[in-house]
Parts: sequence; C-alpha cells; structure tokens
Amino acid sequence: MQEAEKAPTLSICILSWNTKDLTLRCLSSLQKAGLTEGSEVLVLDQASEDGSAEAIAELHPWVRLIRSPENTGFAIGNNLCAREARGEFLVLLNSDTEVPAQGLQGLASFLVQNPDYGATSPKLVNPDGSVQTSCKRFPGWGTALVYDLPWGRWPLLRYLDDRYHYRDFDHQKDADIEQPPAACLCLRRSLWEDLGGFDPDLWLFYNDVDLCLRIHRKGLKIRFLAGVEIRHHEGASTRNFVGRIRHWGRDRIRYYRKWKGPLGAWFIRRMLSLRAWIEWWRLGKKIKDPREKKTARRELKKVFCEIVQHEKDTFPKK
Repeated sequence: MQEAEKAPTLSICILSWNTKDLTLRCLSSLQKAGLTEGSEVLVLDQASEDGSAEAIAELHPWVRLIRSPENTGFAIGNNLCAREARGEFLVLLNSDTEVPAQGLQGLASFLVQNPDYGATSPKLVNPDGSVQTSCKRFPGWGTALVYDLPWGRWPLLRYLDDRYHYRDFDHQKDADIEQPPAACLCLRRSLWEDLGGFDPDLWLFYNDVDLCLRIHRKGLKIRFLAGVEIRHHEGASTRNFVGRIRHWGRDRIRYYRKWKGPLGAWFIRRMLSLRAWIEWWRLGKKIKDPREKKTARRELKKVFCEIVQHEKDTFPKK
C-alpha cells in the first residue's frame, strides 16, 4: 500500500487575470525562493485573454493551475483557489508581487511560535525599493467623513484621515496592526475555513478589510513583519479592469452596511454624492468645450448612479 502524500506546509494562492508577464515573474520568484518543494502553489486563472493560463502551464508545470470560465472577482476567486489548498497555512499572494528567499516561510513561522496571532503580513516595497505605506486602520464614521474629500486635509479633520492611513505607523518596524492589504497575507487554513474565507458580496474591494476585522473579533491579532520584504507592483492586477470604480463604490457601501447597518450605507451614499458633485464642478472648470463637458458629466452621472442605484435627478439636467 502506497504511503499517503505528505501535505505541504504552505499553500500559496494566486489569482491571475490578464497579467501574464507579472504572473510569470511572480512564479519565477517563487521558484528561485525554493517554494516548489515543501509547499504548493495554486494559480486560479480568471478567464484571462492574454494567454496567461497557457504560458503558466508551459513554463511552470509544477504549479497547480485552476482554470475558471469567468472572472469571478477577488473574493470568490480566492475562495475557490483556497478550497483546493492542502497546506497548514495559506498565503494569499497577488500576481503582481515578487518574493525573496525564505520570505513566506517567515510569515508562517511567526504564526507557529505565536498562537494568539491569526495572520501575518510583510513589508511591501515598490520596484525602486521604496516602502509602500500599505497598512491602515479599520474605516469608521470619521473615515467616511473625510476619505477622498478635499476637507480631509483641513486642520480640524486631518486627524481622521491621518489615523485611517496609519500615518503615525513606522513601516520599518514589526508591530501589531489592524488592516494589512491582501497583496500578501498569511494565515492558518483552519482559521480561513472557520471564518468562511472572504465575504463573496465584497467582489473586488474591502474583502481584505472585512476578513481582518473578523480575525480581530475572534480575539486574534495580526502582525506586520518588516523583516519580510515583498516587491509589489501596486495596482497592476486591477488597473486594467474598467469596472473598478463602480466595484469600489459598491463594495464600500456593502462593507458599511454590513458593519454599520443601513445608516452606514446611507452615509456612504451621501459622501459619494458629495464626491461626485465635487468632480462635477471640477469637470466644469477643467473642460472648456461645451460638448466635451456635457459628455464627461454624463459619464460621471452614469457611473455614480450605477454605484448607488440612486434617484435619477441627483444631478441637474444640464
């Protein structure tokens, strides 16, 4: 009778959607880091149209490649990928990252030695080596009042914006944090399954925020490990997605509805409305041609109404 195959320690889950070159670079870095042995790498290709799946199969046959017939989004895609994982620890890794030797093992080792922690996250750096100030606190009412709005830098309100963006946090030192990004996040697979993975209603954004909040609510901490450094081509995995602004707005409303109730969703709609009015005014100042201005404002109105599914007369007709 054949001995059962030993389960890997790490299951590294990567989503791929039209980022062929970056995904191949990510997989090459994992291979150079020695993560082809004792670990498993799973790539869920989200119906890429740039030949990503074929290139992965040809150049990295050691990868467990899962082909999705459609782009299911970040939350559902990671849930599908993690469902196939066998390792004790999950590492959620963006396709636009590059991993150094021993980096991911360090994230898991900390969890082994510290059972009161639910997840670990590395320091993210830009391709030029500069540090990405990626960690944030959980968004609340104050965050909603100032986020992406011009008065967020006013003296009396600046504290709210600074607090959310962790501007008092030193990304060069290890520390307990509230919300790291899911560009690289390590946690026990048992915890992931206990939490049910990402909330599928948060299709593209805020799913990592929601997951981290649920980890904290279970009484577990999250550790930022500055000694583990991952190169991150920030935004490369989503910038080509034309619906990203719509999904960002919708997921933001859904997150606040989940954690702040109907009043939270209503408040975010009001803040988005204010932001849209500001953009409406800016377009009027920036674009001089009346026809171009009308077209730009019509597109703005369309996007806003699709986000909030709001009353049609939010904006003036002209």
